[in-house]
Amino acid sequence: MTENQRNTQTTINVQKQANLIWNVADILRGLYKPHEYGKVILPMTVIKRLHDTLLPTREKVLKASEQHKDLNEAFRHRFLTQESGYSFYNTSVYTFDTLLADPANMETNFRAYLNSFSGNMLDILESFKFDVEISTLADNDALFHVIQEFNKKESYLGPDKVTSTDMGYVFEELVRKFSESYNEEAGEHFTSRDIIYLMTDLLLIEDRDTLTGEDVVKTVYDQTMGTSQMLSAMQERIHDFNENAEVRTYGQELNPETYAIAKADTMIRGGNPDNMALGSTLSNDQFEGYEFDYSISNPPFGSDWKRDQKAVKDEHALGENGRFSIGLPKISDGQLLFQLNGISKLKETGRMAIIHNGSALFSGNAGGGESNIRQYVIENDWLEAIVQLPNDLFYNTGISTYIWVITKTKSPEREGKVQLIDASKMYEKRRKNIGEKRVDISEECRNMIVQAYGEFDNKEYRLDEKVVESKIFDNEDFGYTRVTVESPQRDEEGNIVLKKNKPVADPKLRDTEEIPLKEDINNYFKREVLPFNPDAWMDRKKDKIGYEIPYTRLFYKYSPPEHSEVIAERIKKLEESIVANFQALSGKDVSNVD
Repeated sequence: MTENQRNTQTTINVQKQANLIWNVADILRGLYKPHEYGKVILPMTVIKRLHDTLLPTREKVLKASEQHKDLNEAFRHRFLTQESGYSFYNTSVYTFDTLLADPANMETNFRAYLNSFSGNMLDILESFKFDVEISTLADNDALFHVIQEFNKKESYLGPDKVTSTDMGYVFEELVRKFSESYNEEAGEHFTSRDIIYLMTDLLLIEDRDTLTGEDVVKTVYDQTMGTSQMLSAMQERIHDFNENAEVRTYGQELNPETYAIAKADTMIRGGNPDNMALGSTLSNDQFEGYEFDYSISNPPFGSDWKRDQKAVKDEHALGENGRFSIGLPKISDGQLLFQLNGISKLKETGRMAIIHNGSALFSGNAGGGESNIRQYVIENDWLEAIVQLPNDLFYNTGISTYIWVITKTKSPEREGKVQLIDASKMYEKRRKNIGEKRVDISEECRNMIVQAYGEFDNKEYRLDEKVVESKIFDNEDFGYTRVTVESPQRDEEGNIVLKKNKPVADPKLRDTEEIPLKEDINNYFKREVLPFNPDAWMDRKKDKIGYEIPYTRLFYKYSPPEHSEVIAERIKKLEESIVANFQALSGKDVSNVD
């Protein structure tokens, strides 16, 4: 089975599974508002996933629990996790079947079941604040029906039938439905697996040699992990290279519900739940001092950082001892702050893939926070490549997006260079849209993009009618000097006003020129300014260095205008069509009417 077939099958299963689970909404209708359904559906999905995961070893755990009931908690935990096969367990005598067999005591027994999870899992469940919802469901005779719905045969969620990848998709589809009912803004979107796989392959293609062999250990960090699907995908892709490699995943998430999902999924995958952190990455960094082999993330863009403002500014004031010493972007968009955080956590051999929207390429003036951050990354020779993605690729937004590939140590041929790749036309149209997602990056499309990246050449790559274009630039190509150009004041007779034998600048006529770093400023001024303003001069004390990446201009293709005869013929045909349509509607012949 090809990857495309596998992905298609997965998508069908995920849609079906998520829709089955979301049917619980029928029970909740009237009791909850639509935007509140997730308060029940998300924690119940996690609980059912845990329930089904532990079913095969349940009897062993109950037996061990009885045998070791007098041991201290640490030793008892060790024995019970050995029997469960996971880093968590449940010692309850209840299952969903036995809960349903005693409807009169449903609430009491269900609470007893939940309280029988190991302490590390209870911490996760508490993030959902589900206790209040249990009372609400029980008081309105809905708890039995919710558990009954989740206990249907087709709602089975054990890992033997529903893989971690599939479960990740199910969670993301449920969270997407929950977010849609909340009417969240476009920046709060989720990353589909086709985008994630492209990011992982861009990260790993340069590291093939370091991924093979014995005793390979790699660390992966996602600073805005959501339900942790980027982390699980990196683990999956690294194991494709070397199934014996040890992959340690670390992540931080702001939203308690998605954090709980991520942590539970990590435990089921055998990862260390202590590596999952809750809180704002910008204002409450849980991984200070850590360095990772890989950083992969899709931070919110177009979202303000007001609630993090004080902490971020305080850290900015620390200078080199803080993550944000280089500069601060406008308060309305904090995406470049995540870029700085990710860079601060890369090993010297580390690599990062991060998604931004177009404003990260060019927003802000020379000397401003955004420009300074771009300057910092480019002048340190850390920006390896940027890939423009197709529009309509994300669930909740159709805007232009870009993957930035950043590394502390470039390969020799890439030193001093930046590769820009226009992959906006390399996609397959979906037969059925999912929200705003109308296209996919298929396996063939992804391979073409990765090939263009790997060959590092000025070249076009074609797949049928689809095209990827790669261009290589020097770091300096993106920098410019913003020079202030002054013009003199003139008196009523038109003479230049002098002060101490020097012309006085007229603030109303002040202008600026953005001169590429590769250009000699004086030569540029003589060529581009003086012929049109012979009395002008430059105030070089006001010079500012700026950096921007004008993607659209760099990939612009000139299209010559149509000949007038062609335009006239098209207008004639349009007029004829309008006349014909009018005749069809009115039944009148208007061909001879003036």
